[in-house]
Amino acid sequence: MLPANRLWLSEGGVGLLRSLRHYCQKTPRKLTICEAISHLQVGTKIKVQGWVRSVRPQKENLFLHVNDGSSLQSLQVVASSELNHRLLTFGSAVEISGSLVTSPSRKQEVELQADQIDVVGECNPVDFPFKIKKKHGLEYIRQFPHLRCRTNAFSSLLRIRSEATAAIQQYFKPAGQEKNQDEEGHQHFFSVPAYLTVSGQLHLEVMAGAFPGVYTFGPTFRAENSQSRRHLAEFYMVEAEISFTQSLEDLMKVMEDLFRSTTEHLLDQCPEDVALYHKHVSPGYRDNVDLMMKKSFNVITYTEAINILNSSSKKFAFKTDWGCDLQTEHEKYLVKHCGDFPLFVTDYPYALKPFYARDNQDQPLHTAAAVDLLVPGVGEMCGGSLREDRLDLLKTRLAQAGLDEAYGWYLDLRRFGSVPHGGFGMGFERYLQCVLGVDNIKDVIPFPRYSRSCLL
Repeated sequence: MLPANRLWLSEGGVGLLRSLRHYCQKTPRKLTICEAISHLQVGTKIKVQGWVRSVRPQKENLFLHVNDGSSLQSLQVVASSELNHRLLTFGSAVEISGSLVTSPSRKQEVELQADQIDVVGECNPVDFPFKIKKKHGLEYIRQFPHLRCRTNAFSSLLRIRSEATAAIQQYFKPAGQEKNQDEEGHQHFFSVPAYLTVSGQLHLEVMAGAFPGVYTFGPTFRAENSQSRRHLAEFYMVEAEISFTQSLEDLMKVMEDLFRSTTEHLLDQCPEDVALYHKHVSPGYRDNVDLMMKKSFNVITYTEAINILNSSSKKFAFKTDWGCDLQTEHEKYLVKHCGDFPLFVTDYPYALKPFYARDNQDQPLHTAAAVDLLVPGVGEMCGGSLREDRLDLLKTRLAQAGLDEAYGWYLDLRRFGSVPHGGFGMGFERYLQCVLGVDNIKDVIPFPRYSRSCLL
């Protein structure tokens, strides 16, 4: 008896398989540049699409470097000089088919022997603001937000942002955090006053009444009349809220773990992109990052911070009296003083903090259970607090601020099954500044929008 699982084909079916096999052998496989340079497809016909980073015509051969944004490294293309074309210029978009082969050069492991080159989009190199053999600084390319993703530095930044975003999501998800998409719109649409969100924290507190931990990650808006190197009107923020905690140490542990987990992912998944910044933008900064990954962050109280500032011989522009808010110059000095290393500052004056911060009831100082994480080159990167869960104290604070009517729903959270909880927010762009050693926050976001500037 013949096996029941045998595949039987008619003569026509065999012919169809032969035709398909022939078709697959002749049709080039479309690959990204990243896939092509992995050299796993050597010996196969491939097709790549991307933008020309360099053109070097010779008498018999034509050499191109093509990049599609999937990798910092470009793919070398070698072709007959007959395939050269006047529109084949630096910056032009191309589609190239040929054979992927092992390269005889030590500069790259593989190269593409081109059979066909099609110019999909032309680019006039004279008018193009980026020049083929010129190194452009971050400040220069910032003038062209619609084009700067074509540069090595900014395409690396965008890959780093993508990986950091994935790492943050991955960090929170295993812990069972529920994600909250917090959005607010226009007052005429909702029939009540509504504004762009400055924080999703209060909405996270709602969710924290039903889950042990929640987080949100998205755009945030602040109408800060500032054009400084550390402020934007629109930026991205990671916010987390943790239920059943009465300890600032719990919040600090999550902040530190999040920083390390995300940074470890970046160093592992896009080492070349990070290395580009540590070599050309902030030389030698990798040693700082390695130290941040190994040593526990420093911790001091606000009172200790004020004592350090007042003991300094440095002349500050802003006051350093107890009760004054810490300014950027103070934050950066404190980080330097403590070894140019991340620093937690805890227990700020109660009067400086918003109504939801937990009262430490430690008169005569009277502080709040609040914490900021200060990092090298940036200053404040994270800010958080335990939330006031005692209904009587919260009612008094809201009444003093004239907010008791508007925040009746917030008081309800304390009336019905309330638990001790706390949370924090981390500025995503400031995190990237810290890890990459970038001085200006406008260089770590695709389209920087700030006071009196909204180019795109």
